[in-house]
Amino acid sequence: MDIHLRMATESDLDIVEPYVRAYHEFEGICGDETYSPSSIRPLLGDSELGRLWIIDWDSQPIGYIAVCFVHSIEFGGREATIDEFFIVREKRGMGIGKIILNRVKQALAALGVRALSLEVARNNEQAQRLYRSAGFAARERYVLMSAPC
Repeated sequence: MDIHLRMATESDLDIVEPYVRAYHEFEGICGDETYSPSSIRPLLGDSELGRLWIIDWDSQPIGYIAVCFVHSIEFGGREATIDEFFIVREKRGMGIGKIILNRVKQALAALGVRALSLEVARNNEQAQRLYRSAGFAARERYVLMSAPC
């Protein structure tokens, strides 16, 4: 299994967009504007906002992972959040997700990131098992809340 992460650049937009659409369809995220190029571009290249990596299997793209940065007082520095993580259906359940998560954690540590967070659907038990196996734990004391600005 030859798995690689490569930082997405502007020239990869045509590769990333279909995966973002597929992820949003899988998760039931509505609205064309959520996966427009303008929402993807800020994470391309060596961005201060985060990273978007393409996941390659034997030099063929099979998905992506997008990570966004914030500063956390609680964690004493830079924190990252996995915003989106998608692997094509036929490559799921093969251990690729865990490999990618470990490599992303290493890359982020090299960038000074102190903690990595994510959100996962309550009914997506397969993803929850993956995240637990990669060292993530639920923070049961907290409830994720969002509001439009």
